[in-house]
Amino acid sequence: MREGEHDRLIAWDHELKVAHGRLREALRLARDSLDRGDGAFPRDLLLYCHGFCAALGGHHVSEDTGLFPELAARHPGLRPVIAKLEQDHGMIAWLLQQFKQALDAAAPANELLFHLDGLSAIMESHFRYEERRLLGTLATLDLDAEPGDLLGPP
Repeated sequence: MREGEHDRLIAWDHELKVAHGRLREALRLARDSLDRGDGAFPRDLLLYCHGFCAALGGHHVSEDTGLFPELAARHPGLRPVIAKLEQDHGMIAWLLQQFKQALDAAAPANELLFHLDGLSAIMESHFRYEERRLLGTLATLDLDAEPGDLLGPP
């Protein structure tokens, strides 16, 4: 039986869209917590912002170590796309580190918003490219794995 010909328990294209949706929501919560700020550094801000950083970083590490090696092995034609996505992951990791440093230094809200705006722009561009290039292949992908192992924790 060829890959994707039988009923799959996991629709990987759907799982990727759900993971991206969760990350977009985490970013929205972090941004909302900054927008509501009164100049103080509320606990919710730290929770949402650090949560967003951990979730986005975890998603990319899981893709790099789980999903992408599987895709590269099964679909060698996607290797240039995967290399571009991994390059994006490195850039996003650097931006996340800069944001975390600003958070740890209790930077003013306008500086934190600057970091989130940059992260948001790169993240959206990355997600749209990833979805455009991978969703069709993921729709037929038959892997025996847990979504969290390949796409990051829920």
